[in-house]
Amino acid sequence: MTMIGWAQIALVLGCALVLAVPIGAWLAAMAQGRLGPLARLDTAVLRVAGVDAARGQAWQSYLLAMLAFNAAGFVLLYALLRLQDVLPLNPQSFDGIPPYLAFNTALSFVTNTNWQAYSGEVAMSHLSQMAGLTVQNFLSAATGIALAFAVIRAFAAGGVTQLGNFWADLTRVTLFLLLPGAVLAAFAFIAMGVPQTLEASVTATTLEGGEQVIPLGPVGFQLAIKHLGTNGGGFFGVNSLHPFEGPSALATSLQIILQVVIPFGLCLAFGRMVGDAQQGRALLAVMLGFVLAATLAIYAAEAAGNPLHIAAGVSPTQGNMEGKDVRFGLALAALFTATTTGASCGAVNAMLDSFTPLGGLVPLFLIQLGEVLPGGVGSGLYGMLVFALLAVFVAGLMVGRTPEYLGKKVQAREVKLAMLAVLVLPAAILGLAGLSLVLEVGTASLQDAGPHGLTEMLYAFTSAAGNNGSAFGGLTADTPWLNTTLGFAMLAGRFGFVIPVLAIAGSLAAKPRAPEGAGTLPTHGPLFAGLLAGVILILGGLQYLPALALGPIAEHVAMLAGQSF
Repeated sequence: MTMIGWAQIALVLGCALVLAVPIGAWLAAMAQGRLGPLARLDTAVLRVAGVDAARGQAWQSYLLAMLAFNAAGFVLLYALLRLQDVLPLNPQSFDGIPPYLAFNTALSFVTNTNWQAYSGEVAMSHLSQMAGLTVQNFLSAATGIALAFAVIRAFAAGGVTQLGNFWADLTRVTLFLLLPGAVLAAFAFIAMGVPQTLEASVTATTLEGGEQVIPLGPVGFQLAIKHLGTNGGGFFGVNSLHPFEGPSALATSLQIILQVVIPFGLCLAFGRMVGDAQQGRALLAVMLGFVLAATLAIYAAEAAGNPLHIAAGVSPTQGNMEGKDVRFGLALAALFTATTTGASCGAVNAMLDSFTPLGGLVPLFLIQLGEVLPGGVGSGLYGMLVFALLAVFVAGLMVGRTPEYLGKKVQAREVKLAMLAVLVLPAAILGLAGLSLVLEVGTASLQDAGPHGLTEMLYAFTSAAGNNGSAFGGLTADTPWLNTTLGFAMLAGRFGFVIPVLAIAGSLAAKPRAPEGAGTLPTHGPLFAGLLAGVILILGGLQYLPALALGPIAEHVAMLAGQSF
């Protein structure tokens, strides 16, 4: 680790925090319908769509609208992928995507997971990339932010039965946040050298005098929304490690900023909407603390080098650079990895399969903590609020008082629903990963034996259920078994979590906001932040320790003893 490396990390995160302030203000304004000069355009668009923004929806109606919209998106994307061979904008003449892979990919992009069991440049037509995957990058991200708006309104209001209008929220987020943000970012990336073209490829002459065909396509725009919407699905198979997706350290820094700025901004928007900015800053402080701790852990593990290399006499001066881009170095690789797995983005600029066991443990554990640090756009905030409710419940048990959060009494119904939401992730991850590790149809996909092979399978289901989408590597995921089971894990991680969360929001919205009393636990200071971090670590991560002990921890111990798998 170097001072220059830490300066890079501080500069990138500092830029993200600065940008989060105006974005948070704009998010709050959109959620409250304060659109200023855009109000006329908003009214016109909603009128054409037949949406009455003033007509609110109860949590059940909001949920059904969201589920229906995403179900339609899945059907349309699945059909587009299956039929891409007979549709236009297919200059490479790619075949239609096979049924199991199309099922997995459509679910992946609709749930904001963006897991890719294929290499985009050799499988997807330009139409599939633009009208299918990129469109869902916008809509799945907008869905998450809309759900966050609904949950925030439940805390901000009292004695109400409506959480807003899903169709209005979805439209406003797409048109007035994600679309302009992605356009600006796309132009920046294109200026940095990212291609944006409908050409299929370009032919280059190598240093040896041979010819190399390099795939091209509409990369810049997809790259922008991939990070801004914490989607992560890359145009190319190697994602941001490809020089067309990661042309420079500056482009990589911009990608890191984009994938955390909306999750950070939503915390500040939460504080504005509930009328107490310190509440939002407390949530942001917990998120930022975990990001810094994870970056430190990854940076330290990779800078220490590979124990097997050191035992063989290789100097650890440069650290473990295997699978990393020398242009970016360990600092940006560590920060990118911490934010992309903590932010439910799933993009990669380093191959996790080449990390040291402890370095690979950190991103795996970040996803398992619930994808709330800072989490995906929208999903990170409402996931964090679930843990906040559990934190005040634990505090209430310790002092013998009815727990409250922002003037809302947290009672048995809310706690049961919160625990149901928290248990969805480990049930999907450990259940499906365990089943795949005892069936030959699952183990046949493993590249490695022993603890490393276990980590490959565990990471795949962790990434799918956490709606992250990053891959550890080494796993042959394009099989009927894994395409199907990983798809079900994505469904559980997205919608199995959202259903109890919206039920909590509906229950809290109906309760009046009571003023703080002498026995009210302050939820905006360091005491609560520490309690919240502890609850996330215990409830979010404790159930995975046996699996982690058999995977990356066992591999680290074996490597110290000079063994490899």
